[in-house]
Amino acid sequence: MEVKLLGEKRALLVRVTGELDHHMAAKIKEEVDSKMRSSNAVSIIFDFSDLTFMDSSGIGVIMGRYKKTRTLGGHVIAYGVNAQILRIMEMSGIDKIIKLTPTYEKAARLLDK
Repeated sequence: MEVKLLGEKRALLVRVTGELDHHMAAKIKEEVDSKMRSSNAVSIIFDFSDLTFMDSSGIGVIMGRYKKTRTLGGHVIAYGVNAQILRIMEMSGIDKIIKLTPTYEKAARLLDK
């Protein structure tokens, strides 16, 4: 996992690789929440290009960050979502509340809206 601040956008870019299960979920929550507090970020862009597996813990990570960003007036956007991860998102309904896009460039443009 890699977390980068996009200062000009007041957003965090969170690159998640491998599996997003209960082991990784706690680490992501802690690191992202800490970086949001210290950086004054209001939005999160998740890069799921190299994500191979996600379970309900991953949905919980996204939902928790969605709630935080909403209170700050921000957004959660995910890009690079493969068919398997998209199916999980659709079954949970999370695809209805966060923005999904194929590329980072499109995700960054959505922050400007």
